[in-house]
Amino acid sequence: MDVIPVLDLARGVAVRAQAGDRARYEPVVSALVPDAVGDPVALLHAYRRRLGARACYVADLDAIQGGAVQRVLLGELARLETGFTGALLVDAGAHTPASTLEVLACGASEVVIGLETLRAFTDLVGIVRAVGAARLVFSVDLRLGSPILHPAMHDAVGDRPDAASLTAQAVEAGVTSLLVLDLGRVGTGCGADLGLLEGLRKRFPAIRLLAGGGVLARRDLDRMQEAGCDGVLVASAIHDGRITAADLAELAGAPARQSPSVSR
Repeated sequence: MDVIPVLDLARGVAVRAQAGDRARYEPVVSALVPDAVGDPVALLHAYRRRLGARACYVADLDAIQGGAVQRVLLGELARLETGFTGALLVDAGAHTPASTLEVLACGASEVVIGLETLRAFTDLVGIVRAVGAARLVFSVDLRLGSPILHPAMHDAVGDRPDAASLTAQAVEAGVTSLLVLDLGRVGTGCGADLGLLEGLRKRFPAIRLLAGGGVLARRDLDRMQEAGCDGVLVASAIHDGRITAADLAELAGAPARQSPSVSR
């Protein structure tokens, strides 16, 4: 299983996410680079050189909230990625084929299409056709378990769609990589929704399953691996020194383990 460090970017600064309250995010102070507060380039260097991370997830919060894509910064980070053996996964609010191609042009290895910014699942079908499933990750954006839908979303199943039904629509659209990201749990250390992860793994056994939000310590990573995750996003636990290079090394390349309650 891959442990994937996170960079949340706001106005060119790496910020520390806390329970999805973006207005209160502050520049990151990290145990990895304590003298480089809020410096995304220094953090990415540290993720690779000190943690041995094989990939990094980048959220362009400016673009996700309707602003311009931070093209220059994303390009600089992408050029640093030449030393990575994995990928640079970027969520920059892409929701059309054109905006997805824009993020790829900035140097992203994979583009994250977030439920929060997607206008319609028919748009997702077009994105998959234009770019290919191998370069896409669909993010089921949640707030304490409740889906975060864009106001323009009009073709989600049901009056009050849940994570499972939305995931099914994404899979039907051609998505093969899925991220379950609970913004309400991010930075809180309250743990992931293991039941949801187990249920999605059981229902979609062939999909690449990533998850983020709620990791406090190594035991959370082990539980998420047992629930069927192929990768986990981590930020606060890394910055506070609770997840270490040794943890990444031990988990790297390990397959997701079947939970006793899951049959595949």
